[in-house]
Amino acid sequence: MAHRRRCLLLLLAVLLPAMAARGDPDAVQDFCVPDAGRGLPVELAMLPAYPCRSPANLTAGDFAFSGVRAAGNFSPETGFAGVSVTPAQFPGLHTLGMSFARADLSAAGGVNPPHYHPRATETALVLAGRVYAGFVDSGGRLFAKVLEQGEVMVFPRAMVHFQLNVGDTPATVYGAFNSENPGIVRIPATVFGSGIREAVLERAFGLTPAELRRLEKRFGPPKKAEMED
Repeated sequence: MAHRRRCLLLLLAVLLPAMAARGDPDAVQDFCVPDAGRGLPVELAMLPAYPCRSPANLTAGDFAFSGVRAAGNFSPETGFAGVSVTPAQFPGLHTLGMSFARADLSAAGGVNPPHYHPRATETALVLAGRVYAGFVDSGGRLFAKVLEQGEVMVFPRAMVHFQLNVGDTPATVYGAFNSENPGIVRIPATVFGSGIREAVLERAFGLTPAELRRLEKRFGPPKKAEMED
């Protein structure tokens, strides 16, 4: 009996890390275009509850998407425009374990500020321009380089990463994720625009009250922390 328990524990020790490292669950059918109801938008949080539309009623148009042909709306502060595509925008992606995004950076300095995706690894392909891109690992080591048109960089899951246009023309980057809902945590907005107590930020970053107010103004009005005691 003791030998069997040791074997079981050894098996779990081997399998559990692999299971934890997996992305979205494997599909049990070819595809599942969610049915949110007539005229209703697909909501990511509700995906597990939606029934699948009947394959007999689907067409090629349900598996094609044209929403990334043009850039999104540019931020005047960062020169960045992003278009995120998940099953909420493209229902045909549901259960396929993937999503994607288009990022545009204005000439000479447009930046996609540091952020990370808690549920996905990203591969970023430079479609146009020259982009300085990189990520920082959990040990604080930076991996960064200038990417030319046609080059690809991978950003491991949950690693903080960024992109900066270092060319004289606009740059476009196409990102693909190994999850239908990768999530995104934007570092500046999360730290300075979420309503963390000023005393915490002043002490942690060595900021004066005036400097902190300037950052809070730029990254959004403080919001009441839902979990605050």
